[in-house]
Amino acid sequence: MLIKPAEEAFSPIEQTISAISPLRAAIEIRNVSMSFPGKRATVEALVDINLNIPENRFISIIGRSGCGKSTLLRIISNLLPPTKGEVRVHGLSSVEYQRRKKFGFVFQDASLFAWKTVFQNVELPLAILGAGSPAERRDKVLDLLDLVRLDAFADHYPAQLSGGMRQRVSIARALSYEPDILLMDEPFGALDDLTRKEMHNELIRIWNARGLTVVFVTHSLSEALYLSDQIVVMAPRPGRIKSIVSALNPRVSDPALRANPEYVSQMRDLEALIHEQ
Repeated sequence: MLIKPAEEAFSPIEQTISAISPLRAAIEIRNVSMSFPGKRATVEALVDINLNIPENRFISIIGRSGCGKSTLLRIISNLLPPTKGEVRVHGLSSVEYQRRKKFGFVFQDASLFAWKTVFQNVELPLAILGAGSPAERRDKVLDLLDLVRLDAFADHYPAQLSGGMRQRVSIARALSYEPDILLMDEPFGALDDLTRKEMHNELIRIWNARGLTVVFVTHSLSEALYLSDQIVVMAPRPGRIKSIVSALNPRVSDPALRANPEYVSQMRDLEALIHEQ
């Protein structure tokens, strides 16, 4: 397993995923720290995060509860301004990037409008942005529903769908305005184990079809290992990057992989790394 040594992982030197790759950085995180006021003292959520994420890679962020995974994702997306440092996206500030291009964002809760059909939920961002004519929006939505294999459910309402289907609608909606970066915060955390594993293969298929840069937050080590090119391991209190791990078999859509001895061994190494003081 490829793990950066602890002394390098904790140093202020910039961390670069796929450092040997010539790919350009999609996201550059520079000296980012985040603190929140507490009743008795300031709570340090993140300290000196330095990280480059290259284009068209699937990167997962893992760590114990309270390590700042979701906070970092919200800082990347400009939903939360950092206390210190900056995020550059394709060379732009995250504020400017969001103004020009916008991130795709998928949360744990699909957050669909119950009174709107699947088609209407996916179309909503396009309608709000005034993107294209009604006919052009219709074609785009139908194309997205075909991508997530829900074209036969365009007229259904969220209550008529399974949890996995609702999350596929959420992914289609996030892709509706054609982002090149998809941020996902525990998107399958509320699903049962079987559905969750099915969604892993669906997400790999969608990634292969679209070639996005994906930053994926999860508590599941197995999920991160199955989906990712590389995994950012965070240490808590305050949140900081502990190591960067390269998956031995990135994005192989094969359930049998989970029983592979190399996969099982890397899972054990990740678990030991998470619990390491």
